[in-house]
Amino acid sequence: MPSAVTDTHALIWYLNDDPRLSPRAASYFQGCEDDGGRILVPAICVVEIVYLSEKGRIPPDTLNSMLRDLSMDDTILEVVGLSLPITLELPKIARSSVPDMPDRIIAATASYFQLPLLSRDGKIKVSGLNCVW
Repeated sequence: MPSAVTDTHALIWYLNDDPRLSPRAASYFQGCEDDGGRILVPAICVVEIVYLSEKGRIPPDTLNSMLRDLSMDDTILEVVGLSLPITLELPKIARSSVPDMPDRIIAATASYFQLPLLSRDGKIKVSGLNCVW
């Protein structure tokens, strides 16, 4: 049963069937759909989707699509909040490598759960995490 943590862009591209989602990342989403796995969505990704939606930088129905998906009984998506244990993972993600705080939170979430991170972010990919793209 595959499981992973997603970053914001991978989630947006998954929700919108966007071809920018890499085949490897898409296979993680599909594997979870097929085998009952979970894709963990750091709460900061939800915040970023709201923000990007308000700014008109993502397809307008992305937020509603995500909310619909999250409300379904058979969803593969699971929002995880920023907890103290995840916060304590932040020092493992070097600020010099990943300076953007939302990205560090997403990376720390993957580190805490010891799951691959679905991300094309170059800074996160060189941080030493198991990134899938």
